[in-house]
Amino acid sequence: MKKNQLGKSDLFISELTLGGMSLGTDINEAKQIIDLAIDKGINHIDTADLYDFGLNEEMIGEIIHNQRENIILTTKVGNHFNKETKDWFWDPSKDYILREVKESLKRLKTDYIDFYMLHGGTLEDPLSETIEAFEQLKKEGIIRAYGISSIRPNVIREFVKYSSIDAVMTQYNLFDRRPEEDTLDLLHKNQISVLARGPLAKGMLSNRSTEQINKKGNKGYLDYTYEELLNMSKKLTKLAGNQYSAHELALKYVLKHPAVTSTVFGASSIEQINENININIESELPNDIYEELKAITKPIQYKEHR
Repeated sequence: MKKNQLGKSDLFISELTLGGMSLGTDINEAKQIIDLAIDKGINHIDTADLYDFGLNEEMIGEIIHNQRENIILTTKVGNHFNKETKDWFWDPSKDYILREVKESLKRLKTDYIDFYMLHGGTLEDPLSETIEAFEQLKKEGIIRAYGISSIRPNVIREFVKYSSIDAVMTQYNLFDRRPEEDTLDLLHKNQISVLARGPLAKGMLSNRSTEQINKKGNKGYLDYTYEELLNMSKKLTKLAGNQYSAHELALKYVLKHPAVTSTVFGASSIEQINENININIESELPNDIYEELKAITKPIQYKEHR
């Protein structure tokens, strides 16, 4: 699988990233999923300290421990949580980041993190001290690169202006094209990679789109009504024809933008890994199909957090 450079760092990650959030809590099932992903060429695994209150990190750390040098490992920080009470609050302070990274290292059974992200962010955050924490960790060799996971253009712009981030993880898919308006070109111009999460829009852009729209889009999605989602799904299926699948078009649409380095998908089963891996992801989407895909959707505006 093709590997792309992450920002200006020395990290090269696969075009498909395995997101850990959907792995569940059964380590044996999670191991089957992760082992298959790695075997198929995925070298980038994404998790967060908050996922299952540390358990996700623990499982991933145990599973990849013996092949750590072959994996680009990403985790996130900023949600100050209590494992026992299952409570958490937002804490982007330098003190918390420097303390919490040690806990993530223990859970992940490693002495370094390849890519460390702030797991959210607001304009009210102590931006300078947050950046100081990441820069210190990078200088000490505890992390190799850092970035932010956010859907807020205003926060992303602040990090572009004042930090040396190498990537931003943000939601981006054919139904949610808002980053095209606000952030993708800005990030690409500044050599900051985009990790596109949610490329299948909760499965509504998958090969089971109608089924998933009935389950997860029956009250609408963003500015789209249920009826609009069904109509777009029909157009997508028609456009796919015999040459593609809806699933393939959805992934290739996201990867078409030059800012996007990798697209992040979740998997809770072997079947879901195979659905993504069996796509010829390295075959680029033709420009005419790309433009037709754009025409299926409508512009969606950010209601807040611009």
